[in-house]
Amino acid sequence: MEHRELAVAGALELTPRQFTDPRGTFLEWFRSTTFEGAVGHPLDLQQANMSVSASGVVRGVHFADVPPGQAKYVTCVRGAVLDVVVDIRVGSPTFGRWDSVLLDDVDRRAIYVPEGLGHAFMSLEDGSTVAYLCSSGYAPEREHGIHPLDPALGIRWPEVDRAGRPVTPALSDKDADAPTLDSALREGLLPRYDDVVAYLSSLGRATDG
Repeated sequence: MEHRELAVAGALELTPRQFTDPRGTFLEWFRSTTFEGAVGHPLDLQQANMSVSASGVVRGVHFADVPPGQAKYVTCVRGAVLDVVVDIRVGSPTFGRWDSVLLDDVDRRAIYVPEGLGHAFMSLEDGSTVAYLCSSGYAPEREHGIHPLDPALGIRWPEVDRAGRPVTPALSDKDADAPTLDSALREGLLPRYDDVVAYLSSLGRATDG
């Protein structure tokens, strides 16, 4: 499996080797030793999620309080999504920066989103199915969001889907009501970079950036 660091420090794109024969295709989309070699620590798997989305659906930008936060290892097992990671750590050298990876059922890439970062995606095909491995369980009192269409973020969401058809972002009521980045900053909702670094250090982990 190959890996590449994204423009948001700590986030990775991971591309597996695929083995195809007349029967179909086999691949490893996660292996603990490979993951640990890429990021420097194991993934403490506590929950596995799956979502199925119509074309145009946007989920996120979601994040959790740190500590403990929620790291995510994400892949798309059917269809295609544009997956986005956002640096929302106040005081980070890359605060406000975002990067994206196309996750689909062709290249079968995965993305690793460490604690303290925001995560979102747009589905580019009806029935796009996304699987998440998470380092902590869902806790609604610790979960937050930022409006994915906030101009301050400037995320360039696709205007066409996988088939080249025009697509309009479709949000849940919760995501549509989420604050802007500036509002979340003023309300003290965003994780602080120093706190994220201190927490990861307490686990014997380091963060770049």
